[in-house]
Amino acid sequence: MAAPSPSRTSDWWRDAVIYQVYPRSFADGDGDGTGDLAGVRARLPHLAALGVDALWFTPWYASPMVDGGYDVADYRAIDPAFGTLDEAEKLIAEAAGLGLRVIVDIVPNHVSDQHAWFREALAAGPGSEARARFHFRPGRGENGELPPNDWPSQFSGTTWTRVPDGEWYLHLFTPEQPDLNWSHPDVRREHEEVLRFWFERGVAGVRIDSAALLTKDPDLRDFTEGVDPHPYIDLDEIHDVYRSWRAIADEYGGVFVGEVWLPDAERFARYLRPDELHTAFNFNFLACPWEPERLRATIDDTLAEHAPVNAPATWVLCNHDVTRTATRYGRADTAFDFAAKRFGTPADLDLGTRRARAAALLTLALPGSVYLYQGEELGLPEADIPLDRIQDPMHFRSGGTDPGRDGCRVPLPWDADAPSYGFGSPPGTAPWLPQPADWGRYAVDRQSADPDSMLTLYRTALALRRTEAGFGDGAMTWLPAADGVLAFTRDHGLTCVVNLSGAPVELPAHRARLLASGPLDAGGTLPPDTAVWLRA
Repeated sequence: MAAPSPSRTSDWWRDAVIYQVYPRSFADGDGDGTGDLAGVRARLPHLAALGVDALWFTPWYASPMVDGGYDVADYRAIDPAFGTLDEAEKLIAEAAGLGLRVIVDIVPNHVSDQHAWFREALAAGPGSEARARFHFRPGRGENGELPPNDWPSQFSGTTWTRVPDGEWYLHLFTPEQPDLNWSHPDVRREHEEVLRFWFERGVAGVRIDSAALLTKDPDLRDFTEGVDPHPYIDLDEIHDVYRSWRAIADEYGGVFVGEVWLPDAERFARYLRPDELHTAFNFNFLACPWEPERLRATIDDTLAEHAPVNAPATWVLCNHDVTRTATRYGRADTAFDFAAKRFGTPADLDLGTRRARAAALLTLALPGSVYLYQGEELGLPEADIPLDRIQDPMHFRSGGTDPGRDGCRVPLPWDADAPSYGFGSPPGTAPWLPQPADWGRYAVDRQSADPDSMLTLYRTALALRRTEAGFGDGAMTWLPAADGVLAFTRDHGLTCVVNLSGAPVELPAHRARLLASGPLDAGGTLPPDTAVWLRA
């Protein structure tokens, strides 16, 4: 195992590189077409060789998979499609043996409609204690035929569903994901017990899905654009939840990362106070276009948001919900917005890949921690999924206009010449999502033998990040640079230069060149859409 970064402290999470595993699409150990824990265990050496510090698993719990596992039916059971609890415990232990920590995903805003609590609530009827764990209400209108309020959905469509006895229940996502009532003591107690359950099985941390949505306006008042406080986003009471959670994490030495989408920097920082969450995802950077002024402003804003609470920034280019980086950066509009996703948006993959390589060096040189979504180290593009194979509810709830998120969830290619490109094991049922015909060109075995591949770039960069001084947590200073160029220095003279202009640029004075995202020009200048690490 590689030596730890010289900048690394006992707070490993402050400068860790954390790899996101979407189990359904990572590797299939039993050949049934669905990725599973056996597949992950078999491929742990790949992750150790890649050089990451930890693995974040999207939900692996028992689930009907209406929303890719984010509709949890039982937090103490592994979904049979993925394996067993015993296998999960073995995976955690085997990963630890390779120096890899494990982070699990918790979805506290809602559960599956197949969860025992919700089935009990439906059977118990109006006014019951079982229904009080959720948001059941009578409808409006003469006969209760209208929803209790007008809240907009996080997906397209309505946020209320009526049950046969006439009451309605709230679901900010799909009808199969009823929202929990966080003012109920059972809900608080259950989640605290779930946290202990997984910490006691050796996980190092917990990622919190939709972390700002838990608490709701008690009167369920209507939503009015621009009126604060919002009736269900970022209510002050939510911080009591995370203070109680932090006390549990501190008992086990565990960490939290929150999925917090908030435009207000001061309110965002509240989640990262010393007695709440350790880190939060940086969605502003993820959604930022490949434009030098916007990127620099986003980096500055991110560091300024985190400074008052002394929390480390996080940097991420892609995840299981977002258009793949190589595709997005090859489009005319390189930003990301859920509302703008449409079928048939053209992309120049050569250009996008060149930019994705440069962006990898940019993110890995910034202060803080980095999240790497599976397949990004292979440079995978967004896949076009045939209409009859799309499974993502975002597509269906949009009336078919949104292509959904399946295009970034296609099973990984491991072996270029094997059935399903090595994703499955013999006899090898076809993968749950179809792989493109050219997927073999991105396979791990092919890229491992190519010194110029995306995989080689990531392996080299992560090895340097572990062994060279100046990376990880700490300060950064912008350097004077030509228009369209981002240049900054870290401790020990580490310098990163990224050329987003349309012409080659001269490099600053330096003693050594550590790594470049692509070949430099004959005269040693940095070409457009290329990044380089230097030692001044």
